[in-house]
Amino acid sequence: MLSDATKIALFKGKEIRKLIYKNEWWFVIEDVVLALIDSTDSKQYIQRMKLRDMELAKGWVQIVHTLSIKTAGGNQQMNCANTEGIFRIIQSIPSSKAEPLKRWLAKVGYERIQEIEDPELATKRTRVLYKLKGYRGDWIEKRMRGIAIRGELTDEWKNRGVKQQREYEILTAEISKATFGVTPSEYKKLKGLKRQNLRDHMDDFELIFTMLGERSTTEIHRTENSQGMNKLARDAKVGGDIAGGARKKLEKRLKRSIVSKNNYKKLV
Repeated sequence: MLSDATKIALFKGKEIRKLIYKNEWWFVIEDVVLALIDSTDSKQYIQRMKLRDMELAKGWVQIVHTLSIKTAGGNQQMNCANTEGIFRIIQSIPSSKAEPLKRWLAKVGYERIQEIEDPELATKRTRVLYKLKGYRGDWIEKRMRGIAIRGELTDEWKNRGVKQQREYEILTAEISKATFGVTPSEYKKLKGLKRQNLRDHMDDFELIFTMLGERSTTEIHRTENSQGMNKLARDAKVGGDIAGGARKKLEKRLKRSIVSKNNYKKLV
């Protein structure tokens, strides 16, 4: 079963996205490759790598799965591999960074076994990760609550007929546009973000209004037993409007915009 939670791990300062699939960690291949090469074009490097290593190219479909990875703009289909598959890919990358990465992957695998036995460890590790990245404790608590609220919402969408990546993106955009006046992709451009997670760069108010929009939408779905994309999209707009109305009232009182181009990570 595919987990709804996409985690961010750090290896030598590089972000590597991972998620649980079939009860083990799977890693975004592009992220792993970027951690080992000097280039920023991982897709081109992977194509050249497969041309160099014909055996890897032949076995690519066996070790690689396209999985749904959560991003700020919704779920995206990305190539992923488990620990064994990543080890095989690393063999085709001539890099002095490979051996430390192998040890890191082995450690992550062991941590997953611990998390199965004690799920609370996963939450604790996420908090530690944010702390190591320089975030304040009060911000971390808001971010963790936001992750939980987002997980509840996507569970509702899944149970109420949402299946395709594009549908998650559409519903997320409906809430965001009604809440902030911009879609997630427009918000990322406003903040000058590319691959980064938008919510990791939101300030307290941005996180709070995001949570309000998503939690309101979840409750509307449950109260009205909403089914199908058309009704879910209408609910998403209403949930976002509730948060958007509260945002506008606060902006009027504060005489400033809550929607900010400031990158919160640079401010901490």
